[in-house]
Amino acid sequence: MTSGVPEHEPARAAIELGDETAEIARVVVEAAPGVEKIPAAERVYAYVKAAILDRTYPGGELLTEGELATAVGVSRTPVREALLRLEESGLVKLYPKKGALVLPVLPQEIDDVLEARELIETHAAAKVWPRRKQLIEILTQRVDEMRAHRKAGDAKTFLEADRAFHEAIVGAAGNEILSKLYNSLRDRQVRMGVPGIEMQPARMDKSITAHQEMIDALGGNSVKRFRELVVSHIDTAAADLRSTR
Repeated sequence: MTSGVPEHEPARAAIELGDETAEIARVVVEAAPGVEKIPAAERVYAYVKAAILDRTYPGGELLTEGELATAVGVSRTPVREALLRLEESGLVKLYPKKGALVLPVLPQEIDDVLEARELIETHAAAKVWPRRKQLIEILTQRVDEMRAHRKAGDAKTFLEADRAFHEAIVGAAGNEILSKLYNSLRDRQVRMGVPGIEMQPARMDKSITAHQEMIDALGGNSVKRFRELVVSHIDTAAADLRSTR
């Protein structure tokens, strides 16, 4: 068990979080001005979540309240609050008087996450169809970012651009509850996807092609075609993830 996340690791992982939690993690790691104004429990939550998603804290690691409190510079009370939130998110399992076990990614979790993703994304695909023209510009920017990260060979930032692409579609559907649920699913998928895409970077090329096909479909006149491409892309992601388990 390490005494804390290695220097700069959560900052690197934070780009995967996709929301304000990422910025909090960065501020905590860098001890940036204003860090003391962020609630202590929020600081711990962001710090630990970033490290789990980046696998700095891998599945099977036992985290203790004392070590986390020292690493973030807080008392144990906000650590407990943060760990409860992480347990609710399915990232850790709490054991009284022992600590929090980082849960490993299991095959059933992959199936469950991707099934939920498909339900949300296909629903969103139909909902956004009347506003598809406004989406094309945003999604094209995301694919351009994916191409740039692929060229640089940066799997983690590639996955963030990929995530932003899909979040733009779900967000445009206008259902805040589904958007929040979707974000939590993508958090969990980050841990699943990074190792595989690092081992097989050609997957990035395949993903770029699939995303461009979706953009092209949005410029067409068939919502059925668009939804079919969304489902096909998720099915491909599922096969890729299972192949690396």
